[in-house]
Amino acid sequence: MSELNDPRVFFAAERTALAWNRTALTLMAFGFAIERFGLFMKMLVEKGSAAGHSGPSFWFGLVFILLGCFFSFTAALQYKNVLKTLKPVEIPSHSNPNLAFILNIAIAALAVSMIAYLIISNFL
Repeated sequence: MSELNDPRVFFAAERTALAWNRTALTLMAFGFAIERFGLFMKMLVEKGSAAGHSGPSFWFGLVFILLGCFFSFTAALQYKNVLKTLKPVEIPSHSNPNLAFILNIAIAALAVSMIAYLIISNFL
């Protein structure tokens, strides 16, 4: 339990959760770009064929998206654990302490959706 009785502790935890969220989004975007670049290269080589691919870029892209999903979900859990240690005086009355948690969970869910989309679009 925190003994500071200072709302800045809450804001620091929120900033940390949002920083991990940005990191997760960056990893996911990078993974998607890697995956799509492999498809683009295959289309160039095969003169316009838009068939799916399962080369190294597909798998590397999925790994980056999975990492983003993992970091987003872990950041949400860590943020919730930190919130449990705070006293009510440390959480400002005008703020919603669940927004960073909801945002991180939503990003993790979107990552799962993106992975499902990529797998379905490449193998079906």
